[in-house]
Amino acid sequence: MPRILPRGEIEGLDHTSIPRLRLPNPHSIFKERGQRLLHLAADHPAQTYLQLMAELSAAQHQTLQTLSSPVIDEQHIAHALQHGMPPLLSSAWQRDPNWQKIMATLLQTLASSNTVPTAAQEIAAQLLHQLKHEPEVIEALADAVLTQQLARGDSGKAAFIMAALQVYWTHLASALSHEHIPLNTPFGVCPCCGSLPVSSIVRVGGSADGCRYLSCPRCSVEWHVVRVTCTHCESTDGIFYHGIEDGPAGIKAESCDSCHTYRKIFYQKDQLHVDPVADDLASLALDMLMGEAGYERSSGNPLLWQEP
Repeated sequence: MPRILPRGEIEGLDHTSIPRLRLPNPHSIFKERGQRLLHLAADHPAQTYLQLMAELSAAQHQTLQTLSSPVIDEQHIAHALQHGMPPLLSSAWQRDPNWQKIMATLLQTLASSNTVPTAAQEIAAQLLHQLKHEPEVIEALADAVLTQQLARGDSGKAAFIMAALQVYWTHLASALSHEHIPLNTPFGVCPCCGSLPVSSIVRVGGSADGCRYLSCPRCSVEWHVVRVTCTHCESTDGIFYHGIEDGPAGIKAESCDSCHTYRKIFYQKDQLHVDPVADDLASLALDMLMGEAGYERSSGNPLLWQEP
């Protein structure tokens, strides 16, 4: 049985032996997420929505498999390394217009599926129409999604747009090596693309056994952060763990009394096939309890948007 290391032992480890990054596998990341969503959807109060997100993840997997290997801009990578900044930082990254082809493929898959709810098919059809006739509107929507400044009335489109951006950035990240990503990037954001993490996972197996990794919801990179540390403000004081009595094993909310925020932490020893996005989406009851306790969520889930 894998052993989860207590804080004192973690600090005593040779951290150079702990993999600092887990880069995404483009052949499995979205496929496994879709399968996990279907598993979590069974008898879930939000079954219909989780099943839709499973369909979306399956479409992401199919779309990603059609893409050829991206070309690495070595000059851009060198500049990022020099300044200690994420190499795929969205605010400094000029999106290839071909990302819209990714979105079109994704939407066509959803629009033609007879298992996708009618409302979702209509949104997919509307976005396809805008892609063809108003591509500038789609670019503006993508910018709004990335900066979390989506206008009221557009939240229904957000998950589909983000899904395409996830494929785009995961495709890019999968072509990088550990050497392409700086050792010291700003705390609390993805060292590859600068996004806020969606959740963290204590992994099992190999050299990562017992280590906690934050998970990027955009480029799918995971990065190591020492446990019992606030992933928002980096405090090590006033860290507490909350769960639902008689709830599923292997899920807690890690709260910080210094900044009064929380982020979920999953334990792979209890949920072997845990996915940082899917399991976060399926555990909204814990979010409700944390809100009632006076804590604010550090960052959201890319597949769940609410009206501003």
